[in-house]
Parts: sequence; structure tokens; C-alpha cells
Amino acid sequence: MTGQRAARSVEAVFREDRSRLLALLAARFADLDLAEEAASEAIEAALERWPRDGVPDKPLAWLLTTARRKAIDRIRRDRAYAERLAVLQVESDRATAPAPDEAGFDDIPDERLRLFFTCCHPALSPEARTALTLRFLAGLTTPEVARAFLVPTATMAQRIVRAKRKIRSARIPFRVPGPDELPARLPSVLRVVYLVFTEGYAASSGDDLLRPDLADEAVRLARILHRLLPREREVTGLLALLLLTDARRAARTDADGNQVLLEEQDRGLWDADLIAEGQRLVVRALTGPGVGPYAVQAAIAALHDEAPDVASTDWPQIVALYDVLLRIEPSPLVALNRAMAIAMRDGPEAGLPLLDALAGAAELRDYHLLPAARAELLGRLGRTSEAADAYRAALALVGNEPERATLARRLAELTDP
Repeated sequence: MTGQRAARSVEAVFREDRSRLLALLAARFADLDLAEEAASEAIEAALERWPRDGVPDKPLAWLLTTARRKAIDRIRRDRAYAERLAVLQVESDRATAPAPDEAGFDDIPDERLRLFFTCCHPALSPEARTALTLRFLAGLTTPEVARAFLVPTATMAQRIVRAKRKIRSARIPFRVPGPDELPARLPSVLRVVYLVFTEGYAASSGDDLLRPDLADEAVRLARILHRLLPREREVTGLLALLLLTDARRAARTDADGNQVLLEEQDRGLWDADLIAEGQRLVVRALTGPGVGPYAVQAAIAALHDEAPDVASTDWPQIVALYDVLLRIEPSPLVALNRAMAIAMRDGPEAGLPLLDALAGAAELRDYHLLPAARAELLGRLGRTSEAADAYRAALALVGNEPERATLARRLAELTDP
């Protein structure tokens, strides 16, 4: 077997199952640093041995076994880990799951849910939660995570180190919360995945409107969560929301990367398979007592995806859903979206006072879409001068270049003779 083929085999296994490998090691040794080091050494061993011995029938199991042995070797060499090794030995004696080298692929436990809740523990800052999730569950390298946050690699490396140190010092457990804790802990996990997708769907800054790499990882993380927690309706709702929104990706920019607004999009470019999958998931997310915010947002996205054009969209139903969302998760951003839906249902004169009432909201102070929304409604009412001022206010806040170009074009359409 050639070294190149072996390298491709290792890469394929590690790319698809890296998060499972790290999660199993982290759960076994309660140390993210040790898990990473052991996984890296296992990969190095595979690159050395597989070209000579051939790729094993159970490559992931082989990597897990090798990584586990590498980790134990490291512990034995480090006196500071002596007590931990004793604890691990006791836990190993109690374990009933088959050892990785004795297990088939499907028999290896999937510990990623533990890793999700560890990376998204409330003791960590929101930035740290997102960084750790991208690093350990999405499989991004530290430079890739740094690019996602638009910070230098060294800064992100320090942030990740501090977060891992916090996990150790605070003795954050590598475990799935019990049924009594899950309702309080799950939203932080879902929030991280949602924020990753949001940055991928509409980048906060830079030359590109979309960050497909982040959107793809968010969808993948949502799918993992759904497989691990299939009965949690808000997990289903989040996945539905991401699929229904991401289905429009191909139509959101033109060939030159310019933004294409919803009313101008070629809906024939929308991904019908993703929409169909999202619609099925929405039904499941909405079935049963109570409803969560992601399920409601997914229902709104489904109504957009079902409509042949903006004018034919079921705006009364969308307003009703925003009313529900505002009750269960009140926020100025939800109120802004509701105001625009009311403007589409009843006309700009109905939506504008609602937008004006949000002018003092601290959460929207630096949010360019509030003045942009006001500009649109003012323009539709023929209040050109006020609309132009609102567009200028939005331009002062926007960080994304394609969105900036759209706002500048709208402003020029109002002011150019």
C-alpha cells in the first residue's frame, strides 16, 4: 500500500470522525489537552504503520485504541497525573462498554454529547463556548477558528488555552446533564450552533456576504445534536431552521458575490431537498405541548420557502408566529422582524411606528438593519429625505462589504437625479 493512499485513509477517518475520537478521549481522561495530544500521536502512528501493515478493517477503533494507549503512556510519565491514573483505572474496571479494539464501528460509544455540554458550559464565556465548539466538535484548526472570529491566531490560541484551563480549574465535568438539568443547559448548546450559522449566513464583516464553511459546520453540528437527542423538539427545530434558511444560499449572491435581496432572488435556485427535509422536521418540532423559539422561527422560514414570491407570502401567518415568538422569547430583534412583517401585511405606515419605538433599544444601537429597515419603509412612504438619512445611518454601522454595497445602491436610487 502506498504512503499516499494510507495518508488519504487516515485523513478520511480523521475528517469524518475526529470529533468522536476527541469526545471519547476527553470523556475517558477528562482533559482536552491530553485528548488532542493522544489523537495527534495516534494519527502519526497510523501514517507510519498503515502504509506498511495496511489499513485496518476498523480504522476508527484502531485509532481509539492507539490514542488511549498513548494517553496512558503520557500519564504514567507525568507524576502530576498519578492520582488521575488511579481514578481512571477504577473507572476502567467498572466500564461495561467494549474496548475500542474489541468493538465494531457501530459499537464504539458516541461521546460527542458530553463534549457539546462541556464546551458550552455556563461557567465559560459565550466567546469561549463558540471557540471550543468550533475547535473540538467542528474540527476547525486554531487559525480557522481565529478567522471565524476575525482575530489573530495567537489571540485565539490564548483564548482556547484559557478556556481549557477554566474547564480544569473549575472541575467542569465531562458529562451529559441529567433530565432535571437538561432544559436549562441545552439552550446554551443550541445558541452556539445558531451563532455559528448566523455568521456563516451573513458575515458580520469582510468582503464576502456568506461564510459557507461556517454555515456547513453549523448544519453538521445541528445534525449531530439531532442524532444524539432525537426527542428534543428544540434540537429538531434548530436543525429545521438551519436547513430551511440555508436552502436559499445559492440565490443570495450573484456571480460576482453581490447580495441579492429576498424579493429579487431566483427561487428556482433554492434547494428543494433541504426545504422538504426542513418542512418534515418543522412538523415534528411543533407537535406536542409547548413550543420553543427555534421551532417557531423554523415555521416562519418554512412559510417563506413555500411562497412563490414575496407578494404571495402568507404575511398574516408570519405576523401571528412572530407574536408567539415575542411572547416566548421577547427581544428587540424579534420585535424588529415582527414590525417588518406587519409592514408587509398592512403597509409601511403600520410598521414604521413600531420600528421607531425600537430606536432606544440598547441591543439594536449598533445594528445596521434597524436604520436600513426604517429607510426602506420611509422610502415606500415617499419620505425621501428621511429615508436617505436612515440609509446613511445604516452605512455607518454595516461591516459586511456586499451589504454596504446594497445600502449604497439603495441610497443612490433615492438621491441621484
